[in-house]
Amino acid sequence: MSQPVPADAVDLRGRVQKRLDEFVAGQLPVLDGVSDELGPVVDTLNELLASGKRLRPAFCYWGWRGAGGPDSEEIVAAAAALELLQACALVHDDVMDGSDTRRGQPAVHRRFASLHRGAGWLGSPEGFGVGAAILLGDLCLSWSDELLYRSGLSLEALHRAKPTYDAMRTELMTGQYLDLLEQARGGGSAERAMRVVRYKSAKYTVERPLHLGAALAAAERDVTDAYSSYGLPLGEAFQLRDDVLGVFGDPEQTGKPAGDDLREGKRTVLVAEALERATPAQAAIVRRHLGDPRLDATGVAALRDVVRDTGALARVERLIAERTDQAVAALAQSPVAEPARAALTGLAHAATARRG
Repeated sequence: MSQPVPADAVDLRGRVQKRLDEFVAGQLPVLDGVSDELGPVVDTLNELLASGKRLRPAFCYWGWRGAGGPDSEEIVAAAAALELLQACALVHDDVMDGSDTRRGQPAVHRRFASLHRGAGWLGSPEGFGVGAAILLGDLCLSWSDELLYRSGLSLEALHRAKPTYDAMRTELMTGQYLDLLEQARGGGSAERAMRVVRYKSAKYTVERPLHLGAALAAAERDVTDAYSSYGLPLGEAFQLRDDVLGVFGDPEQTGKPAGDDLREGKRTVLVAEALERATPAQAAIVRRHLGDPRLDATGVAALRDVVRDTGALARVERLIAERTDQAVAALAQSPVAEPARAALTGLAHAATARRG
């Protein structure tokens, strides 16, 4: 059962949104000084930042609070910087996957391709869209640094946190490369797929944001270690849940068409587990349909049947439950201070709940 979020941070998502809005608004004079043609860049970014789970800012904030840091607008600003890093990752990920949508809206590269097409400009609309998306992602990466270092926290705190922030970004980018590598190789073992989960998502989503908050608050080593014991299994459970939703989720909940991960050919743990258990006939179905950009509802249903009938779905659901239980148990035995412990327990259940 999830725990109630403490009253002093009930509107953390709203506070993060307010800080992001203020930051982007503060950049407008800089962009206007470059060109008045940058309006579509700002509009696209604002729409992208207007939604999302805000998990990384939440884990950073509670990592700070669990290490004894007080509630303040400065830590909210520092945590909000992670949402700009996430925007960079999402925009670039959609380019690499060739995704059409994100959070129920056209993916950034598709949006800029439509702008090009509608204006009748020269060259390839798709090439323009990809180029613009890469640049917008790069801008978000740069701005995430800027927002963190302008958060108002002390230079001493920021200096303490820099190695963690550096490691977080390095692990994210290398995890993205490992993901590309798995796609190019046609996938492999569930163990290899789990390695991608760990570096592309698990550490980046939960463990490192907790570590960042802890470093900013000058946490003792036992608190940081406790965050790893909680954060790694929870981060893996979160990504495994996301993989299940990518195959079985409701588009109203996921913001993507049904079975979109199958259409994109993502080599997830779910797919790897299915292939390891598949009969020759089932494996042939996977080879025929996985990664087909024209995959229709019949093909999606056939792949879903393979995932269910091989026991892969049940196996991944067990992994999610086991890792979530491991995370919550580790937190219960930790020195993490209240109210952070209650909030992190609630986040563990919210981040891995079945939905869609």
